[in-house]
Amino acid sequence: MVGRSGGLTLREELGGKGIPDFELRLLPGWERRTPDDEDFRSRDAALRRRFMALHRPDLYAQARIMLKESHDAMRREGVVSYFVAGEDAEDAALIPGSIVARMRQAEPGESLDQYVRTAIRDRGATSLFDDRRFVRFEDARVQKFDGGSATMVTIVYFTPVPGTYRRKGLELTGSFGYPIDFDDSDERVAAIRSALDLCVSTLRWTSCA
Repeated sequence: MVGRSGGLTLREELGGKGIPDFELRLLPGWERRTPDDEDFRSRDAALRRRFMALHRPDLYAQARIMLKESHDAMRREGVVSYFVAGEDAEDAALIPGSIVARMRQAEPGESLDQYVRTAIRDRGATSLFDDRRFVRFEDARVQKFDGGSATMVTIVYFTPVPGTYRRKGLELTGSFGYPIDFDDSDERVAAIRSALDLCVSTLRWTSCA
């Protein structure tokens, strides 16, 4: 399954010319979405149906707040697309995580080389599967929630946009969490990490519309 943005292309989202869109080979059950008003209404309606079927309007109210905060945060951060499990995905195929896509742009007259050098020096960034198109680094921290805590992992993948002389770059951020009593080397944690790496490694630039 190939993911493409619905509605506006990435180039149109950025308001620029010559910026190609991109595709990823998506994980089982995943889909590509755009954090716009229509997307929020669609996901809000799905939440409402789910919780009303359980006769839990109280949980729906809480979930709706979290959904709104998530959408608002993506817009503030310039997210152009995000990738998550679809509503109809089978439970057995679900990967408990997400990937968000945003653009980075260098200051006028500059390139993003310094960003890459800093990531290598300060964040331990390396290539992805020896693919030098990407630099990859990750961070893990314990986050507290109501009723418990979890280890949250964030993996950042960065690649320059072709034809921009490294002045624009696509940043894909994969996120997932696991119980704090799991070891980072647990095979289930390693499987999620590998799934996100494999998904990003399939990135293919498409021609401008």
